[in-house]
Amino acid sequence: MIDSITIKDVKSKLGELCKTKRQSFDMSQQDLGDALGLSRYTIQKFESGKNATLDTVLKIANHFGLLQSIFKGVNQVVDEQNDISLY
Repeated sequence: MIDSITIKDVKSKLGELCKTKRQSFDMSQQDLGDALGLSRYTIQKFESGKNATLDTVLKIANHFGLLQSIFKGVNQVVDEQNDISLY
């Protein structure tokens, strides 16, 4: 069985993660927006899975100390792709 993951699924999970982290730091959407130089509306849309630009994702990840984990994950995927051989 193929496990199908959509862009919408990923946006929703990123939004959930952002909201959970923001609330664990006792921050409002406005507080997070101010800290990142973004509007409260951008944070609201991100958390609802409707606005997940790469720049926004990376700003939020960096703010909550998740940037290194994302970088490691990307590196792992790159390494795995480089290990694929057709022979």
